[in-house]
Amino acid sequence: MSIILNSFLSLVILLLNIYIWIVIIAAIISFVNADPYNPIVQFIRKATEPVFSFLRQKLPFIVVSGIDLSPLLLIFGINILIGILSQFYL
Repeated sequence: MSIILNSFLSLVILLLNIYIWIVIIAAIISFVNADPYNPIVQFIRKATEPVFSFLRQKLPFIVVSGIDLSPLLLIFGINILIGILSQFYL
């Protein structure tokens, strides 16, 4: 049973790490003038914008002088979650 649990936790941590990279790419895309009709850009925005807008809605102080810090907060939160999940390895 512990092998299944470890495999599942490894998969979840891998997916969270991939999502961190998607968030980083979304933050970089927000600085450049990316083509909004590009399917990759559309996927990245669809994968990150709901979470960003939720964070902006619940924590309005996240936008400081026009700079949106929601990607930074999201990466920080995901890293905390990864740290908590890593404690369950046997």
